[in-house]
Amino acid sequence: MSNDALLKWRDEFPILEKCTYLISNSLGAMPRGVYQSLESYADSWATLGVSAWGNSYDNNPTWFELNGAVGNKIAPLMGATPDTVLVHQNASIANSVLFGALDFSDQKRNKVVITDMDFPSDIYVLRRWLPDHMQVHMVKTEDGITIDTQKMLDAIDENTRLVSISHVLFRSAYIMPVEAIVEKAHAVGAQVVFNGYHSIGVIPVDVSAMNVDFYIGGVLKWMCGGPGGVFMYVRPDLLTTLEPKVTGWMSHKTPFTFDVENLEWRDDNYRLMNGTPGIASLHAIQPGVDILAQVGIENIREKSIRQTSLIIALADEKGYPVISPRDSAVRGGTVTVNPPHAYEVSRELLARNIKIDYRENAGIRVAPHFYNTDDEVRLAIDGITDILADGTWQRHSQNVDFVT
Repeated sequence: MSNDALLKWRDEFPILEKCTYLISNSLGAMPRGVYQSLESYADSWATLGVSAWGNSYDNNPTWFELNGAVGNKIAPLMGATPDTVLVHQNASIANSVLFGALDFSDQKRNKVVITDMDFPSDIYVLRRWLPDHMQVHMVKTEDGITIDTQKMLDAIDENTRLVSISHVLFRSAYIMPVEAIVEKAHAVGAQVVFNGYHSIGVIPVDVSAMNVDFYIGGVLKWMCGGPGGVFMYVRPDLLTTLEPKVTGWMSHKTPFTFDVENLEWRDDNYRLMNGTPGIASLHAIQPGVDILAQVGIENIREKSIRQTSLIIALADEKGYPVISPRDSAVRGGTVTVNPPHAYEVSRELLARNIKIDYRENAGIRVAPHFYNTDDEVRLAIDGITDILADGTWQRHSQNVDFVT
C-alpha cells in the first residue's frame, strides 16, 4: 500500500473493507459519519416532533433552515458565495426549476446549444420546457471523447438564448473549456448553465471566477453524499430575474400567511424552493461534504491526476484503447478503457468484487478517488487481462445496467 497521506481517510468509508471500490464517478463511498448524521435526524424527529421545523436542536439548524445551511457547506467547494446554493432532490427537478424560471419569450433569440455528450436526462428535461419557437443546436463529438472547442464556440451566436452543457463529460471525463464558453456566451448576450455532477469533488471549480450564470451538480458521486442531494447555484445578480413555474409554499416570502391568492417570491435563494424538502437526505449529505472540505479539492485533484495517469499507462501497456483524454489538464477523475468484450469483462470484474461500471459506446469506466490505493488501480487493469485470458468473460450475457 502506498504511503499516500490521503489514505488515512480510508477508515471513514466502510465499503473499502469489503471490495475494491473504483466507481466513485457513479456513487461515492458512504462515509461512516452518515450513521451518526441520520441518527441525529431521527433524534430530532423523535424528541421534538413538529417543533423540529422551528426550534434549534443541539445548536443545529432547524428543518426550515437546513436546506440553506447545507447549501452553504457546499458553496466553498465550488467557489460560490454564501446563500447562493440550494439543494433539490435530483437533477431533473433542479433543471425543471431553472428552465421553468427562464424567460424564453424572445422570438429572435430562439436557440439553445447542447452537445451529444451531455447526460440524456438533462436534455430530456430541457426539451420539455422549451416553447415551440425555440430550436436546439446539438454540437456533436468527432472522436467520442471531446467536443471541438471551436465548433462549440461557433455554435454560440447572437440568436442563442442558453448554453446548457456538462462541465465534465460523463462518458469520457473530458473537461469542457468553461471559461471560453462563458466568455463567448456573455459576449453575444446568452446565458450558461453547467451540469457539474462529474466535476465538483474531484476537480477544482470556481463558479464565481468563471462568472457562470447557473450551475447544477450533485453530491451523489465524487462528493460522497448519496442520493437525494442536487445543488443549484444561481449567480446572485440573476436571482430576482427568475420566475419559477415549479414552485411551492417555501418560496413564498411569508409562507405561514397561507395566502392562496398571491405568491410573493422571496428575494434570496429560497425563491427557487418548492415544497417540503427531504430532511433525511439533507442530513446524509453532510458527512461527505465535511470530509472533502478537510481533505481539500486541490489535494484530491493532484492524486486523481496521478492515478488516472497510472490507469492510462497500464492500459497502454496491455494494448487496451483509452476513451478518455490523455492530457491531464482536460481529464476529470475517470478513465474509460475499452478492451475486447468490454461489457462481459465488466460483469466479471463486478463478480470478482472489483466495482467499476460500463457505458455503451465507451467502455469500462475506472474511477479512483482520494481513498483508493495504487494497488487497487493495478488490480482492476490486471483483472481485465486475467478475465480475457481465462475466458470467464464468456459467461456474461449482454444486459446493460442502469447505474448512471
